[in-house]
Amino acid sequence: MKLISIIVIPIFVIFVVLYGSSHKINIYEAFLIGVKDGLKICYNIFPAVLAMIFAVNLFLNSNVLNFVLAPVIKLINIPPEILPMAVLRPISGTASMSIMTNIFALYGPDSYAGRLASILQGCTDTTIYVIALYYSSIKVSKIRYTLIIGLLADLAGILMAFLLANIFF
Repeated sequence: MKLISIIVIPIFVIFVVLYGSSHKINIYEAFLIGVKDGLKICYNIFPAVLAMIFAVNLFLNSNVLNFVLAPVIKLINIPPEILPMAVLRPISGTASMSIMTNIFALYGPDSYAGRLASILQGCTDTTIYVIALYYSSIKVSKIRYTLIIGLLADLAGILMAFLLANIFF
């Protein structure tokens, strides 16, 4: 298996070169056009990604969740460490993965908090990130009902994660 993973990319490159040569395609020119298109996409996506990173860091460092929602969450027997992950999961997959890794380091993956974090990671999606990234790349400014439906689906996923963790663990 290791040998296959090592030779797949060179075989693919050789195939592309042979295919292009046999069909009389200027491979280098086609490659440059692809690079230019890729750079244009990066240029269009970069502001949205930068804004999301800035907003997530600002939110995490403000400690708003600890003051507002942590007392309520303790009443319903949910670990307070899960709260930032539940709120940030629709915004940033990397931030929620980082929080889940910290939960694993503190409590272990087989703890109630670790299992709840794992279920939460699987039951939700990065809705706001996906909307910001994809809609900005194709220059769609009116998202209509996409955000509402996506966030409702994430809320359903969060509630199901809590329910499933309570039922099975």
